[in-house]
Amino acid sequence: MERIIKIFDREIKYQLKTSYRAKNMRLSIYSDGRFIATKPKRVSENMIERFIIAKSDWIIKRLKKIDNRIIFSKEDDEKIYQRYKESARRLVNKKIDYFNQFYNFKYGRISIRNQKTRWGSCSRQGNLNFSYRILFLPENLIDYVIVHELCHLGEFNHSQNFWSLVQKTIPNYLSIRHQLKSNKL
Repeated sequence: MERIIKIFDREIKYQLKTSYRAKNMRLSIYSDGRFIATKPKRVSENMIERFIIAKSDWIIKRLKKIDNRIIFSKEDDEKIYQRYKESARRLVNKKIDYFNQFYNFKYGRISIRNQKTRWGSCSRQGNLNFSYRILFLPENLIDYVIVHELCHLGEFNHSQNFWSLVQKTIPNYLSIRHQLKSNKL
């Protein structure tokens, strides 16, 4: 059920969901601007509104961040992609050459794409794909993404064998993986 709440003289639309399984109130703001407030069945609508107002600083900050991303048109996004694509390709090729010395995997083509939901991927044909945005990650996260996709050439899953391959060159992969999750695309 869609609602509107006024925060700092700004009317904000949000979707209110009631969950029978939820134990706590929860606010979710997605990259496309959707704002969802989830409440346990026992919580009143007044309580969820007070909760939203109490979290108003966080909400406004998050929405501004998203608004700034949405301001770029597809045309601007394409220009930025074209500007950084070759730099990203050089970086990725250099890193793959380095890390593949330890694995010696055979791979197909390497593509740099304007992916918005993944840092990288590996196809069953052995093709490696990376978002050009990898260029803007810290070095340790770049290394992790490269190694992660390379290791899928040896294990096309996330089994213990796969993580053992990753650990061969990225021994602290668990903490880096956690860091990467906070660096969402």
